[in-house]
Amino acid sequence: MGSQITDIDKLSEYARFLILSIPDGKLEKLSPFAIEKGLAGIGGSPKSVKKLRSGDLLLETNSAVQTKSFLLAKSFLNNPVTVTLHRTLNSCRGVISDNELMKSTEEEILEGLSSQGVTAVKRIFMKKGTTLVATKHVILTFNTTKLPSTVKAGYIYCKTRLYIPNPIRCFKCQRFGHSKTACRGRLTCCKCASVDHLTSDCQSAELLCANCKQPHSADSKDCPQWKKEKKIQEVRTKQNLSYYEAKKLLFPEQNSMSYSNALKSSTSQPSQTDERLTKVIVPPLIKLTPVKPNVLRVKNVSTTKPSTASPSTTSAAQSKFKKHSQNAKQAKASDQWELVKESKAAKKARLLAERRGHVLQSLSRSRSLTREDFLKNPPLRGTSSLGVTGFTTPRYPSVYFSFRFCLPLSFLLFSSFPRG
Repeated sequence: MGSQITDIDKLSEYARFLILSIPDGKLEKLSPFAIEKGLAGIGGSPKSVKKLRSGDLLLETNSAVQTKSFLLAKSFLNNPVTVTLHRTLNSCRGVISDNELMKSTEEEILEGLSSQGVTAVKRIFMKKGTTLVATKHVILTFNTTKLPSTVKAGYIYCKTRLYIPNPIRCFKCQRFGHSKTACRGRLTCCKCASVDHLTSDCQSAELLCANCKQPHSADSKDCPQWKKEKKIQEVRTKQNLSYYEAKKLLFPEQNSMSYSNALKSSTSQPSQTDERLTKVIVPPLIKLTPVKPNVLRVKNVSTTKPSTASPSTTSAAQSKFKKHSQNAKQAKASDQWELVKESKAAKKARLLAERRGHVLQSLSRSRSLTREDFLKNPPLRGTSSLGVTGFTTPRYPSVYFSFRFCLPLSFLLFSSFPRG
């Protein structure tokens, strides 16, 4: 028990990334508020909490004391819990190269460098034909996120450099980013990219990459997809990120498109004005400035004259234009008065008045007018509501009787004149 506590104390000094898991997937059924309260009850609120695809929680602690509290935890919200160190985020890897190290085994190098924080040693082998040949390059794993500049191997000081691993490629579907054990794809040949076809049974003479569709095998380092994955590994290693975080940082446009982004991209280029679809180039719209009619007419009058006209000539032209505009307005008003539509009743009264006027005029030429001439449905001379002047039939009895009362006087008046 004492050795276990001592190991936890050592791990807590450098470990800051932990994996918290609950069996039977019970963590998926808990609300985020309950999880936050449970974490605060164990060792306080961590620096950051992220949920992994597996359903487990990735915790980043603030201190060694908080790391130790989580590593010693046995239950979480009345459920058994397991807290382990993250496999890669709590450490860093470097490479040392020296010919003298060819004489030492991996176990001997690990024993000699363990006091300097080295937790794992792996020699790099190079394949020649069908055999693997050991090289002078050794990969060292340190129990810290900061890579030391040098290490002392016996009496030799070796300079360390950051180790950037090769991209992980699945041997089943030939895709990058996962291994064969976690693959959900179909079996694909590494040489000809055929589906449901083993690489060892391939008889095709033509090479075809399953990732970039170019004439090379899927394990070629000349593949553009392999170079892209290499950049992801470089960013992940230098910034101590996960694979998906580094990929999102380098290539944000290749992430899954949300509904809002898809809607923006679909509305950014309307198809009605797309030259490739309609074959019509639509010119941009230009906003025209409003111009008053009077100003426009004055400009037209002034442009007809030479540009060398004197100010007196210009003022005379303007006054002439104003007088002309006033006359035009008066003529327009008179035209509107003349064009008033005549009603049927007014037209009938006008025609009747004209006919009676002609009758009385013809009678006056032959003889003198008598009382009986006026009593034959006597007319009234007046003005209608539309300005039509003539003899009209009285509509109101008061007017008619007053007119009959004046008839004797009119008879005496006409009889007093000598007859010709």
